[in-house]
This record gives sequence, structure tokens and C-alpha cells, in this order.
Amino acid sequence: MKHFLDINKTNLDDLNRILEQAKKTKITRTGFSNGAPDQNQALSGKMVALIFEKPSTRTRVSFDMGVRQMGGQTMVLSGAEMQIGHGESIADTARVLSRYVDMIMIRTFAEATLLELAEYSNVPVINGLTDRSHPCQIMADIMTFQEKHGSISGKKVVWLGDGNNVCTSFLHAAGKFGFNLTFAGPEALNPEIEAMGYARSNGSVIEIERDASKAVKDADLIVTDTWLSMHDDQAARARRHNLLRPYQVNSELMKMANKDAIFMHCLPAHREEEVTSEVMDGANSVVFDEAENRLHVQKAIMQWCLEE
Repeated sequence: MKHFLDINKTNLDDLNRILEQAKKTKITRTGFSNGAPDQNQALSGKMVALIFEKPSTRTRVSFDMGVRQMGGQTMVLSGAEMQIGHGESIADTARVLSRYVDMIMIRTFAEATLLELAEYSNVPVINGLTDRSHPCQIMADIMTFQEKHGSISGKKVVWLGDGNNVCTSFLHAAGKFGFNLTFAGPEALNPEIEAMGYARSNGSVIEIERDASKAVKDADLIVTDTWLSMHDDQAARARRHNLLRPYQVNSELMKMANKDAIFMHCLPAHREEEVTSEVMDGANSVVFDEAENRLHVQKAIMQWCLEE
């Protein structure tokens, strides 16, 4: 069974195959309307369950459209509509769904939910996001970087802000694709120690720099994410704003990086908080390219999961 659970759990050759397939998928869709079928009908006759315990825009639309474009059908389920982890064990949910569908994508809270679902499922499971990681997003980011600047190997990536689940997947990618990463953010929001250790053990240079202006020197890619969680109360939001204000990505900070450095954000963005509109809408921003590439990468991931 081929699951796509995390970048660090997937063979590098397979990751590169996924990226190459995503590029081919994107090229062959040139001239098609968004609702038109693909030439590639790898999901023809397949039913894919899309489970959302967390709200979503990009993940839901991109997976739903991707399945349909490749000839499959989707069953979109929310946590409120299911017994998952409540009235029924996750293991039993996996056993039941495996009798009905050909693949499962889940966007959930605890990583343990994802892992248990995969352990007991007889069909491929894809990590659409957990509180720990977001591998589909980072695969789209790697694809986007390659489109703009070629190989990311040996490049300097700077993460500004909260060392969250997206940052963890960037660290996993650093260890796989051979780039270096500098984290610039408050100590209270440092990245996961295990993820930093993984990247370092695979030869990547992983550094922590509290001064944002020093961190971005010689950067090829600058990345940030929202400062706020959808579950934060007002007091928590105020604390996080105070902690993270020095790490806002603005035009002055971008000028300190390499001239052709690009800016990424997985969205949704809170403009004038973690990033200014000047940067978001500027020539170095590729945020909407990333968003589009979620569609192409995820189609390639689903095709990979179903290959013998």
C-alpha cells in the first residue's frame, strides 16, 4: 500500500517522479478550462473520500477538482458528518471506508489520527494537513521554486515567524532535496526539534537566527505563514502579534535577500500582518503560483498512490 503521509517518509526518487508528473500534468492542461477533463484519466472509475476535520479552501477545491479532472468522483465528508474518533474508533472507520472507496485524503488535527487511519486502511491515504505537517503544500512549493529558479538543492530558504506544521514539512523537504534552511522567529515558536534533526542528519544546514534582517541575507527563498490559528482566543492572538511583529515580511526585508529571491506563503494570508500587500502583490511573490500548483502536485500524488 502506497500512502503519502509525509515528505520524510517518501523515497526521494518517488518525490521526484511526483514532481515530474505534476509538471507534465500542468503542461497538458494548457488550453483546457478548469472544469474540463484531463487527457490523463488515471482516476477513471475511482471514488476518493475527502475528509475534512478542519475547514479548508485550497485543499478542498484542489483535491476535488483534481479527482474530477482525472475522471474520478469525490465524496466530501466533514468531521461533523462522521463518527471518526468519536462514536467509532479510527481503525474501524478505516476498515469501513476501505470497503467503499479507492483512496482517502484527510485534513485533520492530530497526526495520530492520520497514522492510525493509514495503518488500518486497505486503500491509499494522503495527508491533506495535520497539526504536525503539510506535505502536499511543500511539494507544490518545491515545484514552484523549480519553475522559477531550477533545482532547489544547495539554495538558502529562510522561514520567518512561527515554526509550525508547514515549517516542519519544509524541514523534511530540506533533508530530502538538499537545501539549507534558516529559521527566524521567537524562541517560544521554534520549529520541531525532531524535524530539524532529520534535516541536519541528511546534510542540510539548519540555523536559527533571531534577527530577521540577518537571517534573510543571501536568501533564495523567503517563506512565512499566518501568525494566527483559527482556534486562538483574543488574548492568544495579542500575545502572538507581539511575539511575531519583528518578523513581518515587508519590502525592506526583501531587499536584504538576493535580488531574485522569491516570496512564498501557503495562504490564507493576513495582509499587513505577517506580510505586506506590497510584497504579496510584488514581482518576487509566487503565492498564487503555489496555490495553482497544489492542483497539479496533488493529482500526481494521487496517481502515484494508485500505481502498482
